[in-house]
Amino acid sequence: MTRRVYQAIFLISIVAFTLLFAKEIKGGVVNLFPHVDKVAHFGIFFILAIIMDKAFKLPLYAQILLLAGYGASIEIMQNALPYRQASLGDFFADFAGAASYFLLRVIFTSRKKNPYG
Repeated sequence: MTRRVYQAIFLISIVAFTLLFAKEIKGGVVNLFPHVDKVAHFGIFFILAIIMDKAFKLPLYAQILLLAGYGASIEIMQNALPYRQASLGDFFADFAGAASYFLLRVIFTSRKKNPYG
């Protein structure tokens, strides 16, 4: 896929995930297992990191900072909604999801460059 396609996917993903984060969650899903919300935050930011990495030619630190800023913004937004609440744990899960992708990328990219690995 081209970079433009990834950019469109990234934009659609940001809008969809923001709406999801703003949505009122009732029963069912939140009771699947303890901390299901943290797993969801981790997974969403892992996916966003993949898409962002393919969509934009930005330094690694810039991508991490942008995704961390988005995570903080989501928590601020949730704090302003009467049916949601902000959570520092959710922010850490956001950061951990994005950072995990970038860590794996660095590990596997460096292995490809090493002719003995």
